[in-house]
Amino acid sequence: MHLFQSNVSMGEALGYSVLGMAIVFAVLIVLMLVVKMMETFTAKGQNAEAPAPVSVSAAPAPAETAPAKPAPGTAGQLKLYNVEEQDAAMLMAIVADSLGKPLNELRFISIREVTDQ
Repeated sequence: MHLFQSNVSMGEALGYSVLGMAIVFAVLIVLMLVVKMMETFTAKGQNAEAPAPVSVSAAPAPAETAPAKPAPGTAGQLKLYNVEEQDAAMLMAIVADSLGKPLNELRFISIREVTDQ
């Protein structure tokens, strides 16, 4: 008996192939439905906890408004001594990154340039 000889006819072999592919696609469809259901249930839970989006206006603020309040999460005023704003911003970003904390959780009171004299 040769290696490729079999008692299965060509029609039966084709039927088995079609049946196997149908099973694979049916299982893929079931998995897709399960993932969609999980996505729906987790999205409902996340939407309830998520804060409302803040709308940003492109129009400039009127000049006669009261002094601006600090943004939520900011820590008040920062005093700069012989340091430019860009350098201070870069320094604050480096400190926040090295600590692994968001910038709004840190409080900078003043930044002063240290010179060797």
